[in-house]
Amino acid sequence: GEMSAHHYFRDFAYCDSGMIPWLLVTELLCLKGKTLGELVCDRMAAWPASGEINSKLADPTVAIERVQQHFAPHAEEIDNTDGVSMAFADWRFNLRSSNTEPVVRLNVESHGDVNLMEHQTEIILRILRQ
Repeated sequence: GEMSAHHYFRDFAYCDSGMIPWLLVTELLCLKGKTLGELVCDRMAAWPASGEINSKLADPTVAIERVQQHFAPHAEEIDNTDGVSMAFADWRFNLRSSNTEPVVRLNVESHGDVNLMEHQTEIILRILRQ
């Protein structure tokens, strides 16, 4: 899945489907016996996120490369499928140029640690915008 609500499923021939996620959510509501709001709060606490942060940059390619060079030596996983995504023990981020606007989009998440997410977001933005 991604922020724009495109969800691709391996068992659905890797096709995009908006119906399958809602069927899965409905199933989860029945199994957990919680409200959607409670489930969302649980998930947000488990993975605090920066939300999408957009930056207008003179040279996005060079800026993204600076971030990659800074973080790549410490990353446990690097994926260049959609921009650059890097995962670490307790946090991860995705950084990509927009296809529709002259901006670079950043999303940062941590595993249950709001302060870590905010700190890493600040570092990435500082490197990106220098």
